[in-house]
Amino acid sequence: MDIFLITSPGLQDLLAVEAREKGFKVTSVIHGGVTLRGDWPAVWRANLQLRGAARVLARVGEFRALYLSQLEMNAKDFDWAEFLPHGSEIKVEATCHKSKIYHAGAAKERVETALAFKGYVIASNDVEPDFNIRVRIDHDIVTFSLDTSGAPLHKRGHKEAVNKAPMRETMAAMFLRDAGFNGKEPLYDPMCGSGTFPIEAAEIARRLDPGRGRSFAFQTLEHFDPDTFEDMRSPPRDAAFNVYGSDRDQGAITMSHANADRAGVADIASFDVKSIGDVTAPCDAPGLVIANPPYGGRIGNKKPLFGLYASFGERMKSNFKGWRVAIITSEPGLAKATTLPFKPAGPVVDHGGTKVRLWQTDPL
Repeated sequence: MDIFLITSPGLQDLLAVEAREKGFKVTSVIHGGVTLRGDWPAVWRANLQLRGAARVLARVGEFRALYLSQLEMNAKDFDWAEFLPHGSEIKVEATCHKSKIYHAGAAKERVETALAFKGYVIASNDVEPDFNIRVRIDHDIVTFSLDTSGAPLHKRGHKEAVNKAPMRETMAAMFLRDAGFNGKEPLYDPMCGSGTFPIEAAEIARRLDPGRGRSFAFQTLEHFDPDTFEDMRSPPRDAAFNVYGSDRDQGAITMSHANADRAGVADIASFDVKSIGDVTAPCDAPGLVIANPPYGGRIGNKKPLFGLYASFGERMKSNFKGWRVAIITSEPGLAKATTLPFKPAGPVVDHGGTKVRLWQTDPL
């Protein structure tokens, strides 16, 4: 069947590379998603191992329908019991595009009617359902997709404490990939917030599965095999280098320590309270500096940020010889304020409605 990986728009090409490296068969790449071809165990492994996927959808059915009555009839005939436990609470979402069935709300109601007819419970809006079914009608072709992830995959299961405007782990993993980080060099984030970049980097260095500490919706499907799933877990390895983070806020550093401990990487992750004007290389071996500095979206007034970026650039040039530097920002002017020799910026990525890009250098 087709397996669709949802990701932040702009990161799909990086996710496709990751999926191929993990041995998945990539069949197409579109804005905000990657399609694989595989079986149910491939669905389980994608949820467990892929760092850049936000959700994994299994495309469980497809047919042509020109009228709502056809949609409902086919939905009633569909063998939901093949994989959905009887009596499960289901939430249905529907979209329509260039089809004779053009009313998404009506399409949603017809599929809900069919599911209720087959003995499933339609979840109310204030209840977390057992499963989400997505109905897509495109050029009169109806596709049923099952969300096999449950909670979004950036929720790794160990990060309880977060700072303001956090970067999701799935996005951080793809920015690390774009910056060339493969776990075989030290990493330093001088504005680490709650520790997302260093912790994600430490997991990559240890070869830890991103989904190792959480549960998934697919684990309650009828044909789930827990023994096969356990065999998919990657054996951890020793890290060649440590990761480092600093922040001017003591509360952020406390969060980072706690999150690294829950992730099982506290022994290779160091965090300190430092302002940008005081940062120095944390170890002798050069590696990657990566940061997600503020870019004014939440603050509003960008003028004070130019000084911060200029100070960041000055510290990089004076104290990080041989290190590569990467920053994520929505403002080219702020990137230029660092006076760092950035290469052409990476693709535009949707970060919670803000369009950001990765700016990176060669070794300084």
